[in-house]
Amino acid sequence: MTGTAQGHRSYVTLQDVAREAGVSLATASRALNGTAQVRADLRERVLAASARLDYTPNAHARALAGASSMSIGLICHDVSDPYFAAVAHGVMRTAAEHGMLVMLASTFRDPAREVEYVAMLRAQRARAILLIGSGFEDRDWERAMAAELDPYQRTGGRVAVLSRHHGFDVDAVLPQNREGAAALARALLDQGHRDFGVLTGPPAITTVSDRLGGFLDALADAGVRVPAEHIAEAAFTRDGGYAAATELLRRDTRPACVFAVTDVMAVGALAAFRDNGVSVPGDIALAGFDDIPIVRDLTPPLTTVALPLDAMGERVMGLALREATGRRVEHIAGEVVLRASTAPPP
Repeated sequence: MTGTAQGHRSYVTLQDVAREAGVSLATASRALNGTAQVRADLRERVLAASARLDYTPNAHARALAGASSMSIGLICHDVSDPYFAAVAHGVMRTAAEHGMLVMLASTFRDPAREVEYVAMLRAQRARAILLIGSGFEDRDWERAMAAELDPYQRTGGRVAVLSRHHGFDVDAVLPQNREGAAALARALLDQGHRDFGVLTGPPAITTVSDRLGGFLDALADAGVRVPAEHIAEAAFTRDGGYAAATELLRRDTRPACVFAVTDVMAVGALAAFRDNGVSVPGDIALAGFDDIPIVRDLTPPLTTVALPLDAMGERVMGLALREATGRRVEHIAGEVVLRASTAPPP
């Protein structure tokens, strides 16, 4: 479900219409869907832009209640990330048991693209839509997404999300990111660590803000503060972890124990430390979060907070298959797994 091809856009998107009309993505969606009050002049601008661009609104989604589609839309941030691959495996296995086809899309953490994919899945009359990437701390994205999801659910579509998403009345599987990060902080304190650094992703991603907040708050409760120069932000990826760790090593002081808010970032950090002649855990301890399969095979194996990723995929798919009888939320606890990457300090 890719929106571009070799330098040109292969179809007109809702974002194109919004840009042409000079309105927000949420306003464009509402004007075309007729789901909320939109000023008459704005509605006319959106409709005119839609006509000029030959954009075809979702004509089929309103008939979703009678649809016979056996397809499930699965939207993640990046399927090459082992976290999402493991969750998607659980979704697909459960879908296969029910004779359903899964259509998988990667947004690459672009909020507007995520809204576009939901609109496309509505047009495809998908039986259910699963959002397994983190939500965004972005009010415009919330409004635009709600303008797609609300009418989709009213006409019989099922929606389930993984991780915290603001403002949506949908079923959810919620990993306890804040609690898991806090438990990891306490475990590292119990090992004797006191000098911490953090490799974090963009704060607009809810998983990042929850894990960072939980970790820092637990340290603060123990009277330990992480100075600003010991926190490095980069992309929520392996290369982002490498860049953030490299930046941390360039600064005037170096922490003795580093928490990467995701294992994928920790893998990149481990490579950066190795390339700079920094021993783990001899010179610096390192911990992650998620317990993706590769981390137990690293040298040294990585301390992390283990989540049942495959089972999380099964759970979110199960929520999408159930009868719509009110919102259901399932909380998933993480388990701190101490490995050699965070040996107690000398």
